[in-house]
Amino acid sequence: MGNDDKIANKGEGMLGKAKESLGDATDNENLQAEGKSDQSKADLKQAGEKVKDAFKS
Repeated sequence: MGNDDKIANKGEGMLGKAKESLGDATDNENLQAEGKSDQSKADLKQAGEKVKDAFKS
């Protein structure tokens, strides 16, 4: 289950980056902010996974 979560988090981060880039290209500030937010959530989730991995070792 851990690897599935890591992959999902990475996908969420990539989607956020795509949203941010699309917002940049279209000057859509809402889309830029949503993309940054998605990336931040993904980063936090990835950090949580790293903490869980550290305690498993």
